[in-house]
Amino acid sequence: MRTTALTANLIQLTKLGMMNAYLVREDDGFTLVDTTMSAADGLMAAAATAGGEIKRILLTHCHGDHVGSVDSLRAKLGPGVPVLMPKIDAGILAGEPVLPPAKKRGSWPKVKTKPDSTFSGGDVIGSLQVVDCPGHTPGHVAFFDTRDKSLIAGDAFSSLGGLAVPSRPHLRFPLPWYATCNRPQALLSARGLRALDPTLLAVGHGRALSEPSAAMDQAIAVAAG
Repeated sequence: MRTTALTANLIQLTKLGMMNAYLVREDDGFTLVDTTMSAADGLMAAAATAGGEIKRILLTHCHGDHVGSVDSLRAKLGPGVPVLMPKIDAGILAGEPVLPPAKKRGSWPKVKTKPDSTFSGGDVIGSLQVVDCPGHTPGHVAFFDTRDKSLIAGDAFSSLGGLAVPSRPHLRFPLPWYATCNRPQALLSARGLRALDPTLLAVGHGRALSEPSAAMDQAIAVAAG
């Protein structure tokens, strides 16, 4: 697992060169955002190397490449480390239907771990403000660090092969588009995230971008066609 320090409070963890999770430094340790797949030991080791422990786990959404290590982490860390999921996506994992106009796309694995809590846009967890950005999944969220305006955007954007919005296929990395449940809504959500004017954009797939405004504008323009 490759470890990249992005800011004083944010560390990117990359598995297989394409799946990202993030450690967010808080006063009591680390918040882990997303989990990639089959990576519990690597995620815990990265936190230890960075000088802390994982104290809570947050998910941007519940596709398999983001929730795939949750059960292993729960087994290793125990119930004292809460797992928090977006409310709508947690319901889909539990068997609730995806409501039109969205379609159920992407991997929705069977997860034994039940969320200790759910959240929605406007909630604040430590230094992170939850921002609703549905589209890629019905309950997709981003996390906006109120200390420095860093944005962890999940799959609302991807940067493998260039920054893109998953409302349209990106030839160099089309997988987020294939897995997007409501493509028109994904574009609207990308515009909402751009309005936050983040200082750094961290994504689920690909490298993070500093001062990303121009790149976000271009990606949105391409997606709008």
